[in-house]
Amino acid sequence: MPLRSSRRLRAVAGAVAVLALALTGCSASDQSFSYTPPEQVEGDLPEDVVSQMQAAVERAMAASGASGAIVGVWVPWSGSWVTGLGTQGAGDDAKVTPEMSFRIADVTRLMTCDVLYGMVDDGKIELDAPVPKYVSGVADMADITLLDLCNGTSGAGSSEAAVKPYWLNTPEREWVPLQLASFGLGQQRGPAHIAYRDSDAGYIMLGLALERASGMSASQLIERYVTQPLELTSTSLPGPEAAAPQPAPALKGRYLPTIDGGYDCAAPIDITEMSSSTGFTDSGVVSTITDLGRYAQAEARQALREKDAEPARFGNPLPASAKAPSWYQATGGAYLVGSLVGQHGWTPGYGTAAYSDPATGFTVAVTLNNSSVGGTIAAYLAWELAAIASKAPAAKGATAPEFGLPFTAEQYQQSILNAAICPVPSAE
Repeated sequence: MPLRSSRRLRAVAGAVAVLALALTGCSASDQSFSYTPPEQVEGDLPEDVVSQMQAAVERAMAASGASGAIVGVWVPWSGSWVTGLGTQGAGDDAKVTPEMSFRIADVTRLMTCDVLYGMVDDGKIELDAPVPKYVSGVADMADITLLDLCNGTSGAGSSEAAVKPYWLNTPEREWVPLQLASFGLGQQRGPAHIAYRDSDAGYIMLGLALERASGMSASQLIERYVTQPLELTSTSLPGPEAAAPQPAPALKGRYLPTIDGGYDCAAPIDITEMSSSTGFTDSGVVSTITDLGRYAQAEARQALREKDAEPARFGNPLPASAKAPSWYQATGGAYLVGSLVGQHGWTPGYGTAAYSDPATGFTVAVTLNNSSVGGTIAAYLAWELAAIASKAPAAKGATAPEFGLPFTAEQYQQSILNAAICPVPSAE
């Protein structure tokens, strides 16, 4: 039998209003769908918690060579912290603000899988459809399904290492999705169906298959199935023409040139304007921290699907790698980090991470404006911030839930220092 989940109605039309991630509630313009986030305590997180988190962000900025960062931390029982730190850098002393837009990198994968499940819910596609049904030239993937592409179990390799020099040197280049994916597809395949493999090629292929099955562009599909129903008014997959992230102003994205086998941390290169085709449905979406936090929270709770829809998207995770701790798993386009659900990664100019706890709505989202270290430090920073914020006391009149994480802030502070590519000032 085809793998089909419960069909549900969606909001697919109508204007939407700009909403903040105060997490106080929303309703879609179409009454067939609404999303109500968990109740959020208004006001700032305690000063000592914010002080610890700011120090963590500043260390991560230094370690990654970033001049700026945008951060959002929402603790429903205690308060929130949404801020921009640092400057645009490279001679631009403009301060970074939380309203700036940026590229969300591999968080795009979650949205691509949202479209897949949304089309399944609408009866327009099947999860177990073979990839060659929609994508020509990949006959050797006859045993690979669209679900495999979403879950990362296709065995396909990643294009990233091979095409990175092209991305950095010709950011305006418009890539054909299948051509971009081919660099990963040309690698030796790993085991299919039974093991997770990080593959940007897989999510690019999935986006291409969804386009061909629907007759719509990937940009239109993400708008229809993700951003419009969740009222993410500052989130989109842009067209392929090279441009800065929108809406303006954008956080300027940069990378570091190499020198003597390392990085020249004093000479970052601007790569703010580039083609979204570089990432397409793997890492091409742009957003703001408020939209990203709102999305991460809704995604962790699978708010775009009917309650208890089958198959459960995050129900059968696999180890994220052979050496991963038992609490670090992957499936459904997401990483599962303890109870947190989300994604992290990089795209030229930015390292981004966003994670949320489905039970409480606890949410952390970060972006750093330098991609030379990849997405590693952004992920470690998100987890360090989560460990700090998880211990925030309940505000007056609120009750802290039973909530904990299987790692400590100190653990990921050290991981960031170990991964540093630029000098990190010693603490006073």
